[in-house]
Order: sequence, then structure tokens, then C-alpha cells
Amino acid sequence: MIEELLPDTVVCVEALGDDGTEPVPLYPEEEALVARAVDKRRREFALVRGCARRAMEKLAVPAQPVLPGERGAPHWPAGLVGSMTHCDGYGAAALARAADLASLGIDAEPHAALPEGVLEAVALPGEQDRLRRLDAERPDVRWDRLLFSAKESVYKAWFPLTRKWLDFSEADIDLIAEAGDGPPHGRFRAALLVPGPVVDGTRLDAFEGRWTVQHGLLATAVTVPHA
Repeated sequence: MIEELLPDTVVCVEALGDDGTEPVPLYPEEEALVARAVDKRRREFALVRGCARRAMEKLAVPAQPVLPGERGAPHWPAGLVGSMTHCDGYGAAALARAADLASLGIDAEPHAALPEGVLEAVALPGEQDRLRRLDAERPDVRWDRLLFSAKESVYKAWFPLTRKWLDFSEADIDLIAEAGDGPPHGRFRAALLVPGPVVDGTRLDAFEGRWTVQHGLLATAVTVPHA
């Protein structure tokens, strides 16, 4: 699902937690992070790290622990950029060589409405206006949850480049549906409302991403190319 949203330079591994596959054994450093966690949290943690290890192997990088760094962002092996996500028994990891991409972010969410009050907390007034129009045009897509997911992907791509927090109100996202057969899909543009990261000497003022809805889930992905 997420693989379809990413360029060929990215290796993406996805997995379902109910496919009968046993979660990978955790490294001691990873095990320590979930030693007191409930079983559901442990399985999700192991599921997505299994995806990350397989992605590393596809890039000919020895599998190794994936530990949270500053603000919980995954710490990747030198020379790699990447992102992980998990929800409702689904997990995915996307990795690329730092020479091929400056950064990337992925997110998956259940294709269901956001809990009451969340949209108002994360969406700008202009975004809410656009969502109302999209709801009328394409009621088959949960646009509120899609906006939330897009903001998550934007943040995951933003943080490794800046090492700074990005508030929900600091990126204005325009979601666009594309015509065609198959599941609902499209693209989005995130206008940064604060000074953007500098990539190869150029300051960025926006991120570009793609989205899809499949199998009761929605997914978003942002890639930041080199200049």
C-alpha cells in the first residue's frame, strides 16, 4: 500500500500482524523499551521493527536495533533515511540511502472518522473549509483522518532535517483526489508556515506527498528530494 506512494529509490516493507507470522525477536536494547508494555504494544513494536530489518537487508545494510532518538524519531544506521508506522495490526518501514533522498515520512491510519474534537485541534480554518468541500464531493474518503495522517507524514519528514518541533498549525495541507481506476488516491501539498529546512543550500517552503485508501486503512507518504 505505502510502497505505491514512494519513488523507486525507497525500499518499503509492509506487514500485517494477523498474517500468522511470528514477530521478530527483539534486540536487548529494543526489548528494554517494551519490557513493561502490554502484549498489543509489544507486537506492534516488533512488527514494525521486523519491517525495518528487512528493508535494511534489501539495501545491503546489516540489520540492527532501531531505537528512538530525539523526540522519539527512529535512529537509523549512518547513510540511511527512513520512517516507520503502525496501526491496527499493520506495520511498515520505508528506507532510502541518504544520497538518494534528503528525508521521508510515512503514516498509516484506520480509515475512520477522527474522534470528536480532534479535527478542530489539528486543522487550520482554511483546511477545515477545504475538507467540507471534499466531503461533499467524495464522501467515500474520511478526509479528516487523511488530513491528520498527512500532517503526521509531514512531521516525520520535517524533524530529521530541522531537529525542531512542527506544530499541526504550522503546515497548511491541500489534499487533492486524482481520477482513475482502483482505490481512492491522490496527492497533497503542505505549505510550511514557518521557515522550512535548508536542503542542499535551498530553503524549502513546502513538502509534497501522496495518499491512498485501501483495505480499511489510509496511508500517506512524503519524500524530500535533494535539490
